[in-house]
Amino acid sequence: MATELGLYALSQGPFPQIVTNPTQFDPEMEESRIPAAPIRCIVLTGFMGSGKTTVGPLVAARLGWRFIDADDVIVAETGMAIAEFFARQGEAAFRERERATIARLTTEDGLVLALGGGAIEHPATRDLLLTTAGLRLVHLEVELATTLARCRGTENTRPILADQANLAVRYERRLPLYRAAHVTITADAMTPEEVVEAIVPAAGLARAKMVL
Repeated sequence: MATELGLYALSQGPFPQIVTNPTQFDPEMEESRIPAAPIRCIVLTGFMGSGKTTVGPLVAARLGWRFIDADDVIVAETGMAIAEFFARQGEAAFRERERATIARLTTEDGLVLALGGGAIEHPATRDLLLTTAGLRLVHLEVELATTLARCRGTENTRPILADQANLAVRYERRLPLYRAAHVTITADAMTPEEVVEAIVPAAGLARAKMVL
């Protein structure tokens, strides 16, 4: 399965690679895949339960950067929870607000940004994430079973979890979009610390020092 995923990921996106285990990643071998512009922003994407908001602050601490959750910014600026925004203004309006927020945030240097799971579905957002100089888009891939296990007990805030048929459709629809990222890391069996150790070299920051 890892080999199949690796071959798939290597055929997608401008600078893709698959990292299944941090000990298998050789930054010297992969230098030719790293864009010429220095990496100044890491963006984490993936399905719910993939660990974006758990791993993101750890990566930021490792690099001495800032961590921001794009959804938190939208909530703070609109005064509405994401579900309320969807109910009042619809998904199209939310996705455009989300795109504009991501476009603004990704101009910052030294930033680790976590995205909502559906951000990747907006074509303009996806293009922005894949083509902005100095930005590395990292997909944390987990199986649907991992999502269900990690998110168990949050059905009140994530009603889609109770509708597993539609959840599976959403997962399958988004998976190839996530895999277009510059880097895909299969994170099901990895601890948050192991995911950090995979992200840092995969983002072209193998020589980054631990911030003490």
